[in-house]
This record gives sequence, C-alpha cells and structure tokens, in this order.
Amino acid sequence: MATSSSCNWVFDVFPSFSGEDVRRTFLSHLLLSLDRKLITCFKDNEIERSQSIGLKLVHAIRDSRIAIVILSKTYASSTWCLNELLEIVKCKEDKGQIVIPVFYGLDPSHVRKQTGEFGETFQMICKNRSDELPDLWKGALTHVANIHGYHSDNWNNEAHLIEDITNDVLGRLVTLTPSMEFADFAGIEDHIAKMSVLLQLESEEVRMVGIWGPVGIGKTTIARALFGRISRHFQSSIFIDRAFVSKTMEIFRTANPDDYNMKLRLQECFLSEILNKKDIKIHHLGVVGERLKHKRVLVVLDDLSDQLVLDSLVGGTQWFGCWSRILVVTKDKHVLRAHGIDRIYEVGLPSDELALDMFCTYAFRENSQRDGFNELASEVAKFAGNLPLALNVLGLYLRGRDKEDWLDMLPRLRKGLDGKIKKALRVSYDGLGCKEDKSLFRHVACLFNGMEANDIKMLLADSGLDVSIGLKNLIDNSLIHERGSCVHIHCLVQEMGKEIVRTQSNKPREREFLVDSKDVCDLFNGNSGSKKVIGISLNLEELYELLRIDKRAFRRLRNLRFLRICKDSLDLHKQVRLHLPGGLDYLSPKLKLLCWDGFPLPCLPSSFRAEHLIVLRIRNSKLEKLWEEVESPTCSEDMVGVPDSVQMLNELYMNDCESLLTVLPTGINLESLYRLDLSGSSRFRSFPYISTNISFLILNQTDIKEVPWWIENFSRLVCLEMWECKRLNYISPNISKLKLLEKVDFSNCGALTDASWLDRPNVETHTKLPALSFINCFKLDQEALIQQSVFKYLILPGGKVPSHFTNQATGSSLVIRLLQSSLSKQLLGFRACLVVDANEPKSKISSWIISCHLTGKDRSSFRSSDCQLDIELPRQMDNHLVIFDCCFPLNKDNDSLAELSYDPVDVEIKFTSDSCCEIKGCGVHCFSDKQLSNVCEADKSNMVTAEEFGKSSAAARRRRKRLRVTGKTIQESTDLSGSQTVEKRWMYV
Repeated sequence: MATSSSCNWVFDVFPSFSGEDVRRTFLSHLLLSLDRKLITCFKDNEIERSQSIGLKLVHAIRDSRIAIVILSKTYASSTWCLNELLEIVKCKEDKGQIVIPVFYGLDPSHVRKQTGEFGETFQMICKNRSDELPDLWKGALTHVANIHGYHSDNWNNEAHLIEDITNDVLGRLVTLTPSMEFADFAGIEDHIAKMSVLLQLESEEVRMVGIWGPVGIGKTTIARALFGRISRHFQSSIFIDRAFVSKTMEIFRTANPDDYNMKLRLQECFLSEILNKKDIKIHHLGVVGERLKHKRVLVVLDDLSDQLVLDSLVGGTQWFGCWSRILVVTKDKHVLRAHGIDRIYEVGLPSDELALDMFCTYAFRENSQRDGFNELASEVAKFAGNLPLALNVLGLYLRGRDKEDWLDMLPRLRKGLDGKIKKALRVSYDGLGCKEDKSLFRHVACLFNGMEANDIKMLLADSGLDVSIGLKNLIDNSLIHERGSCVHIHCLVQEMGKEIVRTQSNKPREREFLVDSKDVCDLFNGNSGSKKVIGISLNLEELYELLRIDKRAFRRLRNLRFLRICKDSLDLHKQVRLHLPGGLDYLSPKLKLLCWDGFPLPCLPSSFRAEHLIVLRIRNSKLEKLWEEVESPTCSEDMVGVPDSVQMLNELYMNDCESLLTVLPTGINLESLYRLDLSGSSRFRSFPYISTNISFLILNQTDIKEVPWWIENFSRLVCLEMWECKRLNYISPNISKLKLLEKVDFSNCGALTDASWLDRPNVETHTKLPALSFINCFKLDQEALIQQSVFKYLILPGGKVPSHFTNQATGSSLVIRLLQSSLSKQLLGFRACLVVDANEPKSKISSWIISCHLTGKDRSSFRSSDCQLDIELPRQMDNHLVIFDCCFPLNKDNDSLAELSYDPVDVEIKFTSDSCCEIKGCGVHCFSDKQLSNVCEADKSNMVTAEEFGKSSAAARRRRKRLRVTGKTIQESTDLSGSQTVEKRWMYV
C-alpha cells in the first residue's frame, strides 16, 4: 500500500454525500469552512457538462487525500453514492487515503448493521439484484461505519461540528505534509527519535519533558522541529518563545518579581493564544486549569530561565487534559528540577562527522565537502568545537568565498570569538545568580579544565567560594559538564571565559589570570610586578621564540597561587622554548597548584616553602630530586631533603622525568598524599615509601625490581599500576592483605614468573576484589593462577581456552547441561574464560554482556538473565584470555526447579562485547558448592538485590525487557505461568 504522503494529490478533500438537502445545508457550510482554511475540495458542480460525471468522480476520488463520507438517511438510496463508497474504500486500502465518516442524523450502528430506516432503504436498493454488488456495498458500509468519525447528534450546534471537522482535516493535512524547515539540521531525526521515547505520545497521562543543554547546541531547533512534527496530535498547541514572554511582561519591568497582576497578564496572553481568542480577561490564577483541564494540548516554552513564568503558565499536570504534553527548553537544569520535571533530554554535541556535515550544509549548501576545501572545512569545524551555533555562524560567514579568502580569514577566527557567538555564549555567564559562581567559572575556564572535581574543591578550599554548590550551578547552567570524575568545558565557552578575564583591564598585570602567551612573556620580561595576578596558564605550544625567565621573576608575583606551564601536545619530548639561565631562587609560598612540563632544573628551589601546595605535576623534566637537601631544626635526620612545610600535598606527578632517581628520602610519610604518579621515569629504581595514606600508586615504565613486604602498610591503596616494569620479578605476598585494592596492572612485566601472592585463603574477609591484568606476561604459572585465585577479572596471554574450563566452544556462546541435582541449587555459578583480540579501543573501558538462557527438555524457554561487566583494556592485545566469575539464579523463593519436570535443562551462555573486541573462543568451569560460596561471599559490597532496583525496573518488567546494571547483575526472569518475577538473590560478576 502506498502511503498517503507519497502520492501526487490534486484535491485535499473529496466529499461523498446524497441529496440536495444535504448539499444546500450541511455540505455548503462545511465547504465554506474548508475554503477559509485554504483546503482544496472537489466540487461536483464545477464539472464541465461535456464530460462524463461518473468518470470524473472516479478520478476525483483517486486524486483526493481525504474522503469525507456524509452518511445521511438517504445515502443508501443512491447506487451512485454506494459505488462512490466502493471506490473510496479501495483507495483507502490501495493508496492510504484517509476516510472521515460523518453520521448526519443517523445512528452509526444502523449503517454498520444495515438496520432501521437506513437498512430498509438499503434493502430496497438491493432488491431483485443478482450480481455481487449488494455484498460489496454491504461490506463497504460496515467497513466505513467501523471508522471513528463524527455523529451529529453529539453536537448541540452544527457550526461547532463543522469547526471540529475542519480542524481535524487541517491537522491531518499537516501530518501528510511533513515540514522541510529543519531538513538541513543534520541529526534532527536522531534527536526526535530520542525525544519520542520521553514524550510517549501513546500514553494517556499528562507529561512534562525538559530539553536541556548549553547555548548554541540546537535546543530550539529540536523543539521547533518536534512541534511541527507532533502538534497535529493535539486539540490546541502553542510555542512560547522569549519574545512572547518579554512582550507580555514589558509593562511590569519595574514591578515586584512576584507581582500578581503580572501573573494574570501572562495567563491572559497564554489563554488567548492557545484558545485562539482575542483579549481574554481573567480575574484569578485558577482560570488556566479550568479552561484547559479537558483539552489535549501541546505547550512548548522555549529558552526559559524564569521559574515564575513556568509556574504561571504550566503550574502542574492537573491543569491540562489527558494526553497533553508540556515541553520546557532551557539552559538551566535547576529550573526543570524545581518544577518537578525529571524527564530531561540532554542535548549533546554532534559527532565530528555530523558536525562537518552541518558546517558544509551552511558553507556549501550541501552536506558534503567541496573539492579543495576538505582540510579547511575540517579545521573550521574543529575550531567551532562541533557547536551547532558556531558551525552555522562560521559556515554562513565563509559561504561563497574562494579558497584564498578562507586562508586569509582563518587567522582572524583563531584570534577570538565571532561577535554573534560571543554574545550568545555570554548569556549563560551573565545569568549566573551570584558573583561567587562567576568567579568559579573563570577559574575553571582559565586553569582547571579537565581537572577532577575533588581537586578543584581542594585547590579552592579557602577561597571563599562554595565550590560544591558552584560546580552544580555551572553544570545546571550548561557552562561546564562532568565526564566521569572530571570537569570539562567546551572550547568556545572556555574562550569566552578567558575573554571575560581579558576585559578586566587593559593592563595584563591588573587581571586575576594571565592566559595568553604574549601577556605572560611580557610580565616575565618586564620589571613591574603584580599583586592581582593569582593564576598563570602558559601553553608552551604558543611560544614561537625562546622565553628566558629571570631567576627573580617570580619574586614580583607574591600572590601567585596557580601556575600552569604545560604542553597540550602529547609529544612531551619536543624541545621546550623556555629557559631559566640563572636558575630559580623563588616561588610564591601561596602556590597551591604547580604544573610545569619540561622543568629545566635538577630540583625545585630550596627556598620554596610549599606549605599550601596541593598538586605538584612536573612532566618530562630534568629533575633528579624534588628539593636540594636542607636541614631543618624541626625535622629528623630522615627528613633531610624535604622542606618541613610540605604538609598539604595531595597529588604528586613526575612523569617522564628520565633523570629522576629519588622522590623523597626513604621513610618519609606525607600523610596528605594520596596519589603518586612516576610513569615513564625510567631510571627510578626504589619502590617509594612516601605515604601510608596513598590510594593511587602509578609506577609504569620505571626500573623497580620488586614490590616490598612493607606494601602491607599501604592500607588505603586502591590501585597499583606497574606495567612495562621490565625488571620487576618479585611481588611480596603481603599485597594480598590490602583490603581496598581494586586494580593491579603488571602488563608487559616480562620478568615476572611468580603469582603465588594471589592465593588468598581468607578471601571472605576482603571487601574488594581486584581486577588483575597480566598482558604479555608469558612466564606466569597460569594454571595455578586460574584455579586458586579470586578476582573481579583476570587478563592473561593465551590463544586457547585452558583445560581447566571443561565446557568449551569456538565463538562467543556455548551450551551446558544441568542435571536434576544441579536444579535444586539457588544459584548457577561458573568461571568463564574468553579468548579475545582487542584492537585500539576508543575507550579504556570495554563493556561485556553475559546472557544466560535456560531451556527445558521440550525446548520451552523458562528463564533468562543477563549481566554486564566493564573491563579496562588500555592497550591493543592479540590472543589474550579474559577470565571472570558469574552467578545466575536457578529458583525463586526456594521453590526448586528440580520439582518441575525439567531434567535435563540446557543452559545457553552467550558473551557479547563492544565493537573493539573479537571473541574467538569461550569456556566455562562450573563451581562446586564451596567455590560458589567463596565467590558469593568475597565481595557482597559489590552486589545488589533486585529489591533495590524494584521501582526503576517496574516499567522494564512490563515491557518484558532484561535489566542490566554495570558491574553487577539484576536478573529478570519469567516463570512457567508467564508472569514476570525478579529474583531476590545476590548476584556477582
């Protein structure tokens, strides 16, 4: 069947009727109403007399999008009308024509069953006919009478009936003529598909849904496209933008924000628009609910930031009739939360490919690159940071210009934001409620982009800024976003923040932060100091000439708290154009953050009192040690070489410092230090004893030979990384005493042979199970490791499933058989082994789904469960084994499956990974009761019961979908009667 929108239609409406009385009254009024709406109708009195009326009518029916069949008491008396009806039903089935029946003074059941006066008339017309037409007519009448239409007896006023039919026709025509207004917005269909899930138009409940995202991300475009697409489903619809609100509230500019008359005015204008009636006057704030509570309406409030407007116009779902939808578009998430809107669509940035398509659409009027402009187009799209607003502005700016113009204009684009983009982005910043949040934003834009939120809180702990609340406010206002535990800011929003700092003064030394290389160089090379500069961020990639810094330069920056001299490039070994020819004799004691890539000296100045230093990051430097040896009367002999002021240091990074031999003297305990990273410091040999409170110890690519016995003192250690420590050959068994240890990575430690330290006889006392990685460690005793250890997961080299796994198969699935005795258990537990190839994963974390499907001897399915495991795959690896433990439920509420006639039961176990991994083979070893008990007791802190997810999974159970929880399992199962149940059991993977 062809769809209604795919045919070439001549008329919008074909009216089928019988009798001059209907023509002169009801039909004439209906045609006049349709004409006023610019709806084209076929009119039989316009037929040229020289043509056959019958043939003309057939063509008219076939060329009309909609057929309105006006069924009156005399309709069945006309064979002409009945034959029209046959053609209409045929067009409905063959061409998707829409049929709207109108039962004019007639009971629909009389048409459906051919009874009453209508039935008697119909019997008379069929009398004495021997052909098949009576049966065809009868079928057509029944078919049309079963279509939902209009019964005139349900309307007291015929004018209202005609108005409703006209609006219905108009709405259906809008449906059949999809808007092309937003066809150029690449990715719009994906946005609409995601929004449809939240809107659930098939649900009778009233729903409020939010669209949230930063300025320029495309929120309004999505909302308008959606409005044009779905407004036909509603009796009334309205799109309220900022202009509507501003015009309505203009006379109340000086009024109290909670002015009652202002709220009345808002509601009056709102009702006038949505009801299409001018100058509605109301006298109390309950009128909106009274007038709309029985109407199915669509309300879109765009670019909303005022809570009062939201409360006044769409105070609650009870104000609107069933099926209504309220859509609120905002850059401030708090507005949605405060109104109780929890269905929120967060608009994200388009992918690189999609962003390039969008830019090309604006620049070249087509979504593909033009020959000779490929690299230039990609560069501009990258500069725009994939932000749709910037892609639009820059695309239109460059449209029609030749390649030479593009090349001439790119330097100008790199220097600063386009005025339109800057103005749009500035709105969110200006809308922040307090100066503290604005200050926090400037800190993030100039210094802290990409930093962990906890680090930002520590660095600004004594700043007077409420950082925890402030970060939430910045996220709600779409100025920053969180990715994992880190805070990130879009490149154009960051540039806007830097521009705000630049406007603080024409003199760089009078600003709070210096972020431009020229300004930083001028400050270092000049003789004047600054009491106002508290932060410096210098990108070494921007230095095109050698920068020589006088050793006394930092004495002129007494209030400096944050110093970042960094390289954006991943090539840390690239020559640095910064020298300290006279050394360095001073750094501000107020420094909290010190990051200096390529630090050119063998140690920090001995005069540096780092009493406030929290984060120290020095990569690819010439450091041999942190400080010159100093004697302090407050320090013991063992503290030689450490300033007594180092008390606040939380994080210490000394990556790729190839001259580094020692960090601090042995025996030092910096109680505040929880993260130490010495990765790439290839001459560093001694396992560092620096803090018993250390949580993250990253010693990759160092020259360390052993993990000593005193690692047991690191009771808070969570992560130990030592990959590519090629001389590492001994690990103390005391490492197994660390109860919080979650991750151990000894990949590419080729000298490592002994893994006996993993034998944990008292595993039930541990609250965490570690993830163990031994990529390319070929000398390990794998059999002992596989059989004795308990772990979250284990990665070993190997291209074949070991014999320990008695059930094996090629590919990613296998079937095991359970006998009667196994069915009496509560859980099915097994250790799984997969042979895996991983090829350059885009993310370090690879997600794996393990499905367990139980089938009876009659091949009937009676239970399914699945779970998800996240595994870190930091590097490409070929032919490696990934091993982990799984538990699945076998019975419910102690009702044993063994009592049912399911002996044997086939269990299909299927393993699925993301696209970066190929599963070449799999194996399973089923646990004994004791092994199963050990596994289940090993880490109950990592497990959850289905009860805890009962509410959130209720909808999923109704849809009979499986529920997955990362790192844990929540199982849904179907019992023999087909009802949905949730297992109340501990699950672990």
